[in-house]
Amino acid sequence: MRTRLAGALLSALALTLTATACSGPARPAPAPAVTTANRVQPLSGTPEPRLPVTVRSADGARVTVGRAARIVPLSGSLSEIVFTLGLGDRVAARDITTTFAQAARLPLVTRGHDVSAEGVLSLRPDLVLAETTTGPREAMDQIRAAGVPVLVVDPATGLDDVGARIRAVADALGVPDAGERLVRRSEQRIAAVRESVPAERPRPRVAFLYLRGSASVYLIGGAESGATSLIEAAGGVDAGADSGLEKDFTALTSEALVKAAPDAILVMSEGLASVGGVDGLVKIPGVAQTPAGADRRIVAVEDGVLLTYGPRTDQVLGSVVRQLYPEGGGR
Repeated sequence: MRTRLAGALLSALALTLTATACSGPARPAPAPAVTTANRVQPLSGTPEPRLPVTVRSADGARVTVGRAARIVPLSGSLSEIVFTLGLGDRVAARDITTTFAQAARLPLVTRGHDVSAEGVLSLRPDLVLAETTTGPREAMDQIRAAGVPVLVVDPATGLDDVGARIRAVADALGVPDAGERLVRRSEQRIAAVRESVPAERPRPRVAFLYLRGSASVYLIGGAESGATSLIEAAGGVDAGADSGLEKDFTALTSEALVKAAPDAILVMSEGLASVGGVDGLVKIPGVAQTPAGADRRIVAVEDGVLLTYGPRTDQVLGSVVRQLYPEGGGR
């Protein structure tokens, strides 16, 4: 999952006690069918890093990278970029949000944002890639104090950030030309999917819900959730943001759903499974009373890729379009 949503998990835990009015069923259910490829597609050819390089990190520090034989990315999004650049054989470990097939056999070094400095340092990394929300801070400081270069990358908030994140990683790895190739490929593929979006009028209102039925956590995304850009690229309107929700996530209530009046609901596939699938989702108070609930118009995308805004964003967007417009749309 992308960093903004990962940060919202802390808010979700804080809101658990206040969200009991929306206590939908928590019985397990099979996850929906895979809607995006569970593999990354590396660029043709294997680039050779030209090192050393000195780059500016998002935290303001200047980072000098002398070697890139053992790379430890601390998020699935950053791992995806490294693999897609063609340098996956240099990745020494993965974090829990790295879910694509090529990384499956790598040792698990972090779980969410609970970074173990000892665990990372035991891998003898040449470079650690991190998000601005990666932590705890003490662990990151300990990694730096051991002399390991740490590049911090700004979080993605929408489709416009895809290129910037790819360039930041590619420059730090000494493969700027490969980075530009990947940016061009990603932007071209996203543009091709956008051209396939049906001109539905009025534009469908789409609410992004974050669901964890086992913890009775039910949230609706607002203007800062990170989903707005994706929804708009798919030809929709972010129902939560449009209804006045300015934060990232707000506890889901019947009143919030009625005000948002979504025509469709966007969810992560594991979250949907956690509430019992579509049958369980429509039993959450207020959902059945929305146009989305009445029509069972649900769009589900895998947790590990939905809001990463990386090289597979065209696949994510295509999946959303196909599900949002089942009569025709997407490629």
